[in-house]
Amino acid sequence: MTQNLNAMISLDRDDMSEPDRELFLSDLKRVTDEYFETEGKASVEVTRTDEGFLICVLITARRIKGVKSPQ
Repeated sequence: MTQNLNAMISLDRDDMSEPDRELFLSDLKRVTDEYFETEGKASVEVTRTDEGFLICVLITARRIKGVKSPQ
């Protein structure tokens, strides 16, 4: 019961905690590095909307990599 309550409360948060934000950006970096030669740190902004949340991720890239389709 407590675990379900904690899960429901976490869905009602207005912002991400700093550890959650860093973990998300770390995971996202693994994917974006496949497509872009990134520069500097990415940032994320979370905004509450009527439908839920608007997530904005900003990444600075020096170039877009050529992506090869899997065979």
